[in-house]
Amino acid sequence: MIQALRKQAIRGVALAAVLVVSGCSTFNRDWQAAGGKPANGMDGRWVGSWISAHNGHNGQLRALIQKLDNGQHEARFHAKYLGILSFSSQVTLDVKATDGGMQFSGAADLGRPYGIYRYEGKASPTNFFSTYKATSDHGTFQMSRPK
Repeated sequence: MIQALRKQAIRGVALAAVLVVSGCSTFNRDWQAAGGKPANGMDGRWVGSWISAHNGHNGQLRALIQKLDNGQHEARFHAKYLGILSFSSQVTLDVKATDGGMQFSGAADLGRPYGIYRYEGKASPTNFFSTYKATSDHGTFQMSRPK
């Protein structure tokens, strides 16, 4: 019985690792492909960092943002923690043009244990700043265009 549970746990960990690696490789492939495209408004590549105001955790952050046909923007984030752990998320941004840039907001249901993830911020052609709040965490994303 214990041996069967161990095998099942190992399979679960292996499957999770494959899903994380495949999601990361898709993001990395898309990141490289977007490198030759000029940035336009919020669209394009962004690099920076995230920090949790709840517990101080922080790390590197990259994003790919693309305008959708309905006027919203899709933002795909790839974050690092402790230099080795990574996670990805994808959200829809409701964007409004302002003098000198854009304001955005939105929400996504991340399920248990995170709950509703809410975000809002502003972006110029060269800088991106966002706050986020979830059930057990809150903090900021700060990015600029890669060099």
